[in-house]
Amino acid sequence: MLNSYFADLHIHIGRDMDNKPVKITASNKLTLTNILKEAGRRKGIEMVGVIDSQAPAVQQEMMQLLEKGKARLLTGGGIRFENVTLIMGAEIEIYDDNCQGPLHVLCYFPTLESIQKFTTWLKCRMTNIHLSSQRYYGTAKELQSKVKELDGLFIPAHVFTPFKSVYGKGVKQSLTEVFDPDLIDAIELGLSSDTEMADQIKELHLYTYVTNSDSHSLAKIGREYQQIMMKEASFKELSFALHEINGRKIIANFGMNPKLGKYYTTVCQSCFTAVPFRTTQCPTCQSKKIINGVYDRINELKNSNNKKNGRPPYYYQVPLEYLPGLGPKTFEKLLQTFGTEMNVLHHASFEQLQKVVPMKLAKTIIDMRNGKQQVEAGGGGKYGRIKK
Repeated sequence: MLNSYFADLHIHIGRDMDNKPVKITASNKLTLTNILKEAGRRKGIEMVGVIDSQAPAVQQEMMQLLEKGKARLLTGGGIRFENVTLIMGAEIEIYDDNCQGPLHVLCYFPTLESIQKFTTWLKCRMTNIHLSSQRYYGTAKELQSKVKELDGLFIPAHVFTPFKSVYGKGVKQSLTEVFDPDLIDAIELGLSSDTEMADQIKELHLYTYVTNSDSHSLAKIGREYQQIMMKEASFKELSFALHEINGRKIIANFGMNPKLGKYYTTVCQSCFTAVPFRTTQCPTCQSKKIINGVYDRINELKNSNNKKNGRPPYYYQVPLEYLPGLGPKTFEKLLQTFGTEMNVLHHASFEQLQKVVPMKLAKTIIDMRNGKQQVEAGGGGKYGRIKK
């Protein structure tokens, strides 16, 4: 069996996290090839999902890699590039008559042929197939059925964020208001929640939790990920793991402390004053731009005090670049010594780290590994921070 690290991300096709145009340079360009190189060579991620794979330009780059012999198709599904497997996916925005507001879902497919068929199907149901996270015109259940027809995986995305998520915007109480629960393969938690928080909602006990990074830059690949027990890094084995078949399973989830997320607490977006949940006007600046926090929304939905039996541990962790006192030169020095970021985060001992970086930074890395971060909570679209 193989312990494989899996994360997902956007190529995002010339847009930043707020969906605004950004200047693309050679150093930050999120091409498919650059993503695979960064994930495998530097991050130590063995499986990466690219959730813009429905875009024809991304598919063209896949075919070029295959034609040049730089990548190969796996019999178990997925595309192998060097020491990393590409899982082809799409993030789709749904807003049908059953939704209270728009929400995002992830659809993953085993083969290039299957996602090409999905693209053809979407073209008649989407304004612009070439862009990321575009609105799909149809029902959620129709989309679920199509994904299953193509042997795909269907996962509601970042399910608690205040914008474009199932519980944040999409439903009043239950995901069954929108989805066929039998056609859901897993639940993606998102940055402002963890296993313990999510398990307070009983209907989620049916599903495996995934902690995917949804990165929008090369540096943030692996911001969140999971360690999976599987025979090989392939689509089939990933599917087995999500459904805990034949010993395949998620061993551990790794993600940021929910307090580091942008939407953990209820906050006024104008002045960042913390306010009670469901406040309509800020008492400090009178702004009505109040963003309800994930913590408060989960408390509103809470209907279980029990954690699902057999859940893997959830470890709080951040990418090295988030750590105070760790700049680009130090990051490169760590990679030169230990090979990949995963090796630094999981395997390098305090004594080994001390030989490469100052003692204080070495201790910070070990403290993070052991969940001893001191955190100031985020909210209102502003990330929390690790205290020095």
